[in-house]
Amino acid sequence: MSRLADRLAATQAPLPDDFSPLAQAAHLTLLLDAWVARGWLRALDAALVSQCALLAPDATPPVLLAVALTSHQLGHGHACLDLAQALTSPDDTLSLPPDGEEDVPTLRPSQLLAALTLAQWQAALAASTLVDIRGDGNTPLILQAGRLYLRRYWQYEHDVAQALRQRLAANLLPPDGLAERLAALFPQREAGPDWQMLACALAARGAFTLITGGPGTGKTTTVVRLLALLQGAAVEAGAALRIRLAAPTGKAAARLSGSIAAQVSALEVMETVRAAIPTEVGTVHRLLGSRPDTRHFRHHAGNPLPLDVLIVDEASMIDLETMASLLAALPAHARLVLLGDKDQLASVEAGAVLGELCRDAERGHYDAATQAWLENLAGAPLAGLTPGDAVHWPLAQQTVMLRRSRRFDAGSGIGALANAVNSQSAAEARALLQSPPPDLAALTLRYGDVAPLIALATVGRGAAAGYRHYLSMLQSARPAGDDDADHQAWAQVVLQAFDAFRLLCAVRRGQWGVEALNRQIAEALCLAGLLPALDGWYEGRPVMVTRNDYGLGLMNGDIGITLAVPDGHGGRQLRVAFARNDGSGSVQLVLPSRLADIETVFAMTVHKSQGSEFAHTALVLPATASPIVTKELVYTGITRASRHFTLIEARAGVLEEAIARRVQRASGLLAQITSG
Repeated sequence: MSRLADRLAATQAPLPDDFSPLAQAAHLTLLLDAWVARGWLRALDAALVSQCALLAPDATPPVLLAVALTSHQLGHGHACLDLAQALTSPDDTLSLPPDGEEDVPTLRPSQLLAALTLAQWQAALAASTLVDIRGDGNTPLILQAGRLYLRRYWQYEHDVAQALRQRLAANLLPPDGLAERLAALFPQREAGPDWQMLACALAARGAFTLITGGPGTGKTTTVVRLLALLQGAAVEAGAALRIRLAAPTGKAAARLSGSIAAQVSALEVMETVRAAIPTEVGTVHRLLGSRPDTRHFRHHAGNPLPLDVLIVDEASMIDLETMASLLAALPAHARLVLLGDKDQLASVEAGAVLGELCRDAERGHYDAATQAWLENLAGAPLAGLTPGDAVHWPLAQQTVMLRRSRRFDAGSGIGALANAVNSQSAAEARALLQSPPPDLAALTLRYGDVAPLIALATVGRGAAAGYRHYLSMLQSARPAGDDDADHQAWAQVVLQAFDAFRLLCAVRRGQWGVEALNRQIAEALCLAGLLPALDGWYEGRPVMVTRNDYGLGLMNGDIGITLAVPDGHGGRQLRVAFARNDGSGSVQLVLPSRLADIETVFAMTVHKSQGSEFAHTALVLPATASPIVTKELVYTGITRASRHFTLIEARAGVLEEAIARRVQRASGLLAQITSG
């Protein structure tokens, strides 16, 4: 502890006159150690600096600082370090110091960066043997267009941009009689353009298509009709297409499987076409063929996927590395369609691929030829869009935004609140919550009236009330006998009942995080006599898988409920029931001892909730402002609710702060696509 104190004291010395502390590499090393000790940087970030210093002993402090900050940004979801942004607004760009630590004596990155100009920093980096400015060397870092990358992530971005440029240039022929086929699949025309139909049209003519839209805008309906369109023509020609469907998580895959199966069964198409439309959805990692404990997949450029069409749902959750692997494994002739809500949270890992690719989807930016083609098919003008051209807006020519929500009608408070948050209209959002419609509720905790621990317990008790339903179903629907089929049906009922309510958190740790609230909820349920224990394995314990387990067929994010089922000898044994990820609706029962990576999940993060839907969702916003709590996070939390949404603020004003803050991830992907 004394050693740490000495190090922290050393970083509080006055800045030297000659180029600030950056003039002294030893001082910088001490400072990085202090930032790691405070949790500002990861140990991994400092270790990378040490590695680079060994590779290039003459590396200057400005270069080594850039290495540390680039690695730090990667850990926060950025593909690169934007040098100009880091110099212009370092505290916001780097999220350093973290919110709540503004008054600390340790030197901040902004104080070091204040001594640098952009020209000085770029010159120091360009002169370093650690940095390549062309991308054709083997240095650990690459500097391009004012953005500093770790080589691996520059390569991912470069590969994705190159693959998408090639796909956008490949004009595939749509099926013969496209207009007639679309009219048969969309017999009930809406007033104005039918964007679902137009999405199918664009996907039918291109090797790459983006379809984005909010909850209830019909992304799944669009996919089913697109598959009927493509497969119908192929079956008629005597060569059915090989089609695969994928989603980032097992939960999202299972949900999409059920939705697609229901819609395919209702399609008015020939039985031979219906039979050729797949309904099973797998995870992206399983599709690619994950290899345990490696970053590599069985399918890649040298062993491409055996398919003709790939549909990927919930694409906002796909990170840059996974997207690069997916594109590399696609055969050149295959069509790729990405679906998702561009306004949802991006992936936890580096990159916000869908959000960046769909950044201007609202405006359209169709060139004259694309717009005329779409208007001819729609039989209506595409009013209100901004004109574009294929040179500056190549992605726009294959992008459609679905604009009409069928989940939230005009009187829906959930829909109105989601729209207000998404448009950053804080006053409108607050007004809705102050006079809430029936499907909205709000609770703001006041520290002046309630001590924090009591407030936390209050939230825990409220959430526990939301979970009474699944626990009551666990008891009331329990089969009297030992029949396996009856217990399968019972497990399905309990799993469905558990999805009736979910408490979502913005953060994992701290007073208002997942860990604290999971404990509070469990204690409240125990006190109410609804749970038999707090720790270990007990009936009723809900758990979430935190790491893919291909042996068991369980994916990160899968949720199960612990149940006491017959052991075959007249007794009972604990098993964890999971809905299978194959869309069959059946349940898999797993021994608790076989589950190595799990956690209790009364409360879960908003990130983990993506791809899920709950009848009633409650979202807790923490008292301390955080760069994690953004309008995208709040929007995603709201749109997980189908019938009722409750907002819980740990203090007044947190909602307004969140709505004002947007996720802005540094990346050069869009620039590479348009400049390539």
